[in-house]
Amino acid sequence: MSHGTHDKLVYMANQIAGFFATQPDAEAAQGVASHINKFWEPRMRRQLFEIIEHEDNTLSPLVLRAAPLIKKPAPVAPPNPETIG
Repeated sequence: MSHGTHDKLVYMANQIAGFFATQPDAEAAQGVASHINKFWEPRMRRQLFEIIEHEDNTLSPLVLRAAPLIKKPAPVAPPNPETIG
């Protein structure tokens, strides 16, 4: 993942968290997760989880609290050499 993509995903996730931050904590975390689950494609969610794994990720604490509620996509399967022409 390029550094630019990383920065954009962090920015977007933090913007979503900022929107829901005025709600009670449990509702805010659910709101962040629900938005990401509905509107982010699996590739974006997969990259978000890669970002979460790094301690210096600069994600909002609210995004981190929402992480367990975000649907984790299946890993990308390596290409099958038999199907590659």
